[in-house]
Amino acid sequence: MNVPTARERLGELFAKVDAFFDRGAARFPGADGVTCHAGCDDCCRRRFSVTAIEAEVIAEELAALPAEARERLAAHALRGDPSVCAALIEGRCAVYAARPMICRTHGLPIRFAAPEPQLTKVRSLPVVDACPRNFRGRDLGELPADMILDQTTLSMVLGALDTARALETGRPRGERVELASLLEGEGRG
Repeated sequence: MNVPTARERLGELFAKVDAFFDRGAARFPGADGVTCHAGCDDCCRRRFSVTAIEAEVIAEELAALPAEARERLAAHALRGDPSVCAALIEGRCAVYAARPMICRTHGLPIRFAAPEPQLTKVRSLPVVDACPRNFRGRDLGELPADMILDQTTLSMVLGALDTARALETGRPRGERVELASLLEGEGRG
């Protein structure tokens, strides 16, 4: 019996999340639903780090690019706006096919644990949030449960796959790679 590698399972997870996104966009189209589209880059207005397994996928995507494109990305990562994702060039993601989980899930309703109040340490109910451009005028708490991603579950699965890959490759577990460093060529290899 052939057991899938952690990388193969990551590909399956990415495909499931992408299909979930597509279902959400089809189920809730238009101004009061999912408005994500090519050229909308609000979710790219920060710098990101990725898990080591995601960094491998991105590094392979980068290696497949012509040398000129890699050099352009490296220069952009070095000299670009430090408050914007290093992969965002002219409003588009330069590594879209290999984008990490955070990018694949952004925009959809996602459930996460609210931060615990510092003084009381009282646990609060989970919060559902989405990109403010999506689901305008809708109460996110009223969306069907099958349209809400659970951040804790996704993070745990991604972490487990990253750990499995670390064991497969002999790398330390839990490493994170700055996307800008990866694009600059420092995080590859």
